[in-house]
Amino acid sequence: MKKLFKCDVCGYIYEGEAPPAACPKCGVGPEHFIALSDEDAKKIYSSDRTNDIHFELITLVDKMIALCNEGIELKLDPNCVRAFEEAKDELWVIKGRSKAELAGHMAKGKW
Repeated sequence: MKKLFKCDVCGYIYEGEAPPAACPKCGVGPEHFIALSDEDAKKIYSSDRTNDIHFELITLVDKMIALCNEGIELKLDPNCVRAFEEAKDELWVIKGRSKAELAGHMAKGKW
């Protein structure tokens, strides 16, 4: 397994046998990279899939919100409009949960 190195300037995580010559994000040299412990690397690798799932959920929610907006704009039936508005509100909650979870992962360096 390759090693993970974290830039102490911007937090970028680099995967390789040694730190990069320059940080792909902020450009600082290899002296600014810290090798992550096996435990920290495992957290990052194991959370990779759950992060992908959260991103996929957010994408799906955005598509569903667009459908709700279309239904609201049609204004064909007051009950349907109300159902679309309520669904849209619930979707914002789902989206917010996934975004908060991703932010928590990043704050803990699990990305």
